[in-house]
Amino acid sequence: MTGDVEPDQVTAEPVGEQLRQGRERLGLSVSAIADEQHLRPSLIQAIENGDYSKIDSELFLKGYVRAYARQVGLDADAVIADLNRELEPARQQKELEHQASPLVSIERKKRRKRQVAKLLLALLVVALVAYLIAGYLAEQGTDGEAAPETETPAEAVTQEQDSAAADGQDVQPVTDPDDEFGAAEQPLPEEGSTVLENERVPRVEPLEPEPIGAELDELPADRVPAVTQSTEPALQEEQLLAPAATTEARLQIAFSGDCWVQVTDAGGSRLVSGLRRSGEQLDVTGDAPLTVVIGAVSAVESIRFQGEALNIGDFRVVNNRSEFTLEL
Repeated sequence: MTGDVEPDQVTAEPVGEQLRQGRERLGLSVSAIADEQHLRPSLIQAIENGDYSKIDSELFLKGYVRAYARQVGLDADAVIADLNRELEPARQQKELEHQASPLVSIERKKRRKRQVAKLLLALLVVALVAYLIAGYLAEQGTDGEAAPETETPAEAVTQEQDSAAADGQDVQPVTDPDDEFGAAEQPLPEEGSTVLENERVPRVEPLEPEPIGAELDELPADRVPAVTQSTEPALQEEQLLAPAATTEARLQIAFSGDCWVQVTDAGGSRLVSGLRRSGEQLDVTGDAPLTVVIGAVSAVESIRFQGEALNIGDFRVVNNRSEFTLEL
């Protein structure tokens, strides 16, 4: 029935009136339209009367109107355009009420403050980066400047000697007057050359060795150290041959059932740590004292330390578990 009706021309009438006329033209009731859209008849009646406040939202209203227009054979897009024109005053009124709300004003001020704070933070970061870059460039420029080179006295003398040698002149080595070994570096005169009196090399007299004990003769008798001889050996033979003390201890445990056991030596190293089965025997040696942890005392058949049998009942047992230390 709907497909036999041609879409009517859009008029300036309200949307609700257009929909009502389309429904009456097809001879449909409000209940029929409501049943088709699965809505309450009161909502269809409100749309026809232009009372859009009963609709939850504008989105739902447009959905209902579009379905209603198609149901009665009207142009849905044209009807929605007329609906937008009808709703525009209500939208403006709602916007004015929203702007006049004190909560909106407070939110607007907060938003403006956040924008200003972000701008100031960005400017501060840019200024800090620029300052760091400028300091880095200034430091690089200072390090890049080469310090003026100064010649040391030795380099100046070397340059003078090189220049004199290039001119064909005899060059005499120059020694530092403060150098106590400078005289030894002067060259000896060649054979056949004449040596002036003031240029003679002084003769060095050899030193005579002083007799051993001369210093002792000069010391007073009461200050001469006395040397005694002892025939006793520095170390007794017993001390040399005495064996080093040992701290190794031997622990033996026999198990009659499954038992978890852990043995730690004096240095904290774990000698044994794991599960032992029924019938197995544990034989371990390590530096005393040995710390022993037995997870099931009832599964221990016998325990021997340094070959001597121990009574497991002598140690403290809690929940069939015992932890004790064995010392030599």
